[in-house]
Order: sequence, then C-alpha cells, then structure tokens
Amino acid sequence: MSERLTRFFASRWGILLAGAIIGILAPLLQKMGNPTNMGICVACFERDIAGALGLHRVATVQYIRPEIIAFVLGSTIAALLFREFRPRAGSAPIVRFLLGMFAMIGGLVFLGCPWRALLRLAGGDGNAILGLVGLVTGVAAGVWFLKQGYSLGRAYRAPAAVGWIMPAIMLGLLLLLLFRPQFTQDGPLFFSAEGPGSKHAPILISLGAGLVIGFLAQRTRFCTMGAVRDVILMRDTHLITGVGALLVVAFIVNLILGQFNPGFAAQPVAHSNHLWNFLGMALAGLAFALAGGCPGRQLFMAGEGDGDAALFVLGMIFGAGFAHNWALTGAPDKLAEGVLTVGGPGPYGQAAVILGLVVCVVLGFTMRERK
Repeated sequence: MSERLTRFFASRWGILLAGAIIGILAPLLQKMGNPTNMGICVACFERDIAGALGLHRVATVQYIRPEIIAFVLGSTIAALLFREFRPRAGSAPIVRFLLGMFAMIGGLVFLGCPWRALLRLAGGDGNAILGLVGLVTGVAAGVWFLKQGYSLGRAYRAPAAVGWIMPAIMLGLLLLLLFRPQFTQDGPLFFSAEGPGSKHAPILISLGAGLVIGFLAQRTRFCTMGAVRDVILMRDTHLITGVGALLVVAFIVNLILGQFNPGFAAQPVAHSNHLWNFLGMALAGLAFALAGGCPGRQLFMAGEGDGDAALFVLGMIFGAGFAHNWALTGAPDKLAEGVLTVGGPGPYGQAAVILGLVVCVVLGFTMRERK
C-alpha cells in the first residue's frame, strides 16, 4: 500500500492533486477570515510570526500563523509515515541563512511569496503578473549559475536531534498561539488588533488545512521555484502542472465565492509600482534558486529533517523583522476620495533589493565547485 501511494504521489496525477487542493484551500481560508488574496502566503505569514515574537513592531502584521506551523508538522508526519525523515545538515548554512533574508526582503517589496503571487493573480490582481515575470527571471538567472557549477555542497547525515529542532520550534509556536502568555507588561507576544495581522481563519481550520498541504507537498515535492527551474533546466513539466492546477483551481473557486476582482490599482495589500514588483520577485526568485527551493518547499524540507532548510526559514523570519524595522518593505496602494497613491518600496527598500541582487550574483560566481 505504501509503495502504491508513493508511486501515485510521484505521478502527474499526484502533483495535480496537490496543486488543486492548495487551489481550493487557499481561497476557502480567505473566505473564512484570512486576508484578501492572502489565503496562504509563506512570506507574509512568516512576517506575521516575526511580528508576534517582537522581531518587529508594526502593529498591523503580528500573528502566529497556524498554517506555517502545520506545513512543517504535516511534512514531518508524511516523512515519518513513509520513512523519509532523514536528519541532515552542513551545506553552507550561513549562506542559506543570508539567502533566506534576501528572499524575504524581495518578497516583502513585492508583498508576497510565489504562492501569493499565484493567488493574487487568481483573485484578479494584475500586478502579480509583473511579480511572476520577475520570479521567472530570477530563477532563470539561478539556473545559469547552476550550469556554471554553482553549488552549496552536499548535506551530511546528522544526529536525530538536528531533524527535530524545527518541528519542536513549531510545536512551541503552537503552544504560544493557544495560551498567549505575556512575558512582560508590553509583550511579547503581540497580536494585531487591526490590519492584515488581525484577519485570520479559525485556528483549527487553519491547522487542518496546513496539515493537509504539508502532507501532500512533502509527498509530491511541490515547489514553485523548482517548477520553473525544471522547465528551464531540463524541459521537465512535471512540477509546473501542479503550479498550473493551483492557479486554475484557485481562479475557479474565487469566481464561485465572489472573490475575483480584476484590476491593478488599489488591490488588497498590493502596490502597482511595476518596476519594483518585478525586481522584488526577481531577487526572491534568484535567492530561492540559489538555496534550492521556494519558501514553501523550505518549510517542507525542514519538516522532514533538513537542518539547512530550517536555517533558510529562520533567515526569512529574521529578514522579515529586519525589513520592517529598517523600512525596507513595499507599501500598498492607497485610494482616498478617488485619488490613487501608488505604493511600493521607499529608497531604503529599493537599495536593499539592489544590494540583495548584487550579493546573490556574487554568491553565484563564488560558490562554484572547483574541479
């Protein structure tokens, strides 16, 4: 039975199922309380967790998102059931941490991760097109570096404790979410009273959806960055069919639920500054390619015991706190009394994106295997 399921999940039908389930659950989570066009966003949700822990003090984006917790735990359950829980580490960890930081900065300039870019497009947000083009451009640059010999080296088998650290951290976050202890008079923990951080589906529903997605994604190796990489590098369309299923199914579900609102200006938690939508996701895509997985895939690998992926995740969470404290993030469009103010990153955010691109390019040239 286990072998039959493994073959199914590795098949075209398996990856289509995973994409379709994500495409159903994300709009439903939005309907049940998650922010608009943000039923699932790994970057945004990790940013909210950073805020809840006090790593930044932007009051509107602070909440311990159960979906992130469940992604890791769902992956752990799948890896244990199918005997794929393999603790490993040692593949350029500090570089992965740095790539996680810059991936988050790029994502927060765009205001979303690759999953949210797809969900924004499925909800009618045309700005996501520029983000997706930037993502493909960044991944294509990463593929070029891979062809030139770029590598972070191999991971090595590690003690079991290494593999259990990230699942244990997620269990700790779950306890903090459920019991909400106040360690000092003014926090942490912090929970938003307004803004995107205050909008969330019921905890049990979010946990359930996240566990299902974590389980399916671990079994099928679902990865948005990997999908683009495989098409460019090997002309392999296996993963991209799952990404396509996510987009198509989410679009249909949004139509059914009345959540499709086409346009560019003043979309929810989005800006129409096309240049920085493109460049922000180009930075994120390049960082994902150099690290070997999109933010969702990094969570799933961390759940199956990959300590290097766990460091990338921690780099993203740290990067989220850094980005908000240093005013590096994009600002949404504002529409007041019929007057549109186009958002986007300020000068510090623009400089951070350029710096991130330079750092990633330097890493691409210098982290090459020598023959």
